[in-house]
Amino acid sequence: MNRKIIIGSRGSKLALLYAQKAKDTIIEKTELNEEEIIIKTITTKGDQIKDKRLSEFGGKGLFSNDIEKELQDKKIDIAVHALKDLPAVQTADLITETFLERNNPKEVLISKDKKKLKELEVKSIVGTSSYRREFQIKKIRPDINCKLIRGNVDTRIKKLKDGLYDAIILSYAGIEHLKLEDEISEIFNTEEIIPSAGQGIIALQCRKNDQEIISILNKINHEETYKRAHAERNILKILEGDCETAIGAHSIIKGDNIVVEAELFSLDGSKRFYEKKIEKIEKFKEIGNEIGQILKTKSNNSYKR
Repeated sequence: MNRKIIIGSRGSKLALLYAQKAKDTIIEKTELNEEEIIIKTITTKGDQIKDKRLSEFGGKGLFSNDIEKELQDKKIDIAVHALKDLPAVQTADLITETFLERNNPKEVLISKDKKKLKELEVKSIVGTSSYRREFQIKKIRPDINCKLIRGNVDTRIKKLKDGLYDAIILSYAGIEHLKLEDEISEIFNTEEIIPSAGQGIIALQCRKNDQEIISILNKINHEETYKRAHAERNILKILEGDCETAIGAHSIIKGDNIVVEAELFSLDGSKRFYEKKIEKIEKFKEIGNEIGQILKTKSNNSYKR
């Protein structure tokens, strides 16, 4: 290439680790070297709003809009996103078709005295910024009080240790990258708590017409993760899922099959709609659409009664 490649990333410690992983993978799988790839830090509105739910200000796009604008303005060449923070509908002129090998998608609990969710005191306060996690926790422990928590992982753990919460729930992938596994009190399997669609996946985005970058990204795309990402994200597209919509979706590939399960909660969390399907791997896009449609029908019918 006759230019340096600029990777755009949020400035949190975790986001920069994801950007470095993307850079390392490009170096490993192409002929580019360390000096030819630069990581640029971009502050997003999602990082600036630290005390309110993102859904009150426009949802997931608050973490991605500013980075995407830099991509559209040709100030960066590749955008790095945590896939679960990216809106399901693609931004015009941009494509997100490259995914690094998936990290652990599970949820974890970090609590005082290493207590598990079922061991917490009655009416304990659990910190989360996600309606999905709140409704899932209350399904297991209806007496628990959920309280909004924002900020990066370090900030949330500090708030827990300062006594503002009895426990917090986070994604395993982030904790693992930050090497904070010792803090974990409990790891939930994906049947207990279905993760957010795309959780644990690092997505790389570029301009639709940038053939040079597309050819580089094609070399680092992880095929199994690509299929799982599309299966889960297609559920969101049908349900128009965002931060204020409580949706969990998770897929695994077993042999020649892809297994996908998903759940959708009503706005107040009182109703839960669930679906699980198995299809041949080549139907990875269709299975997501089918599950999304089934959940949409189930929830719509429920409110008609």
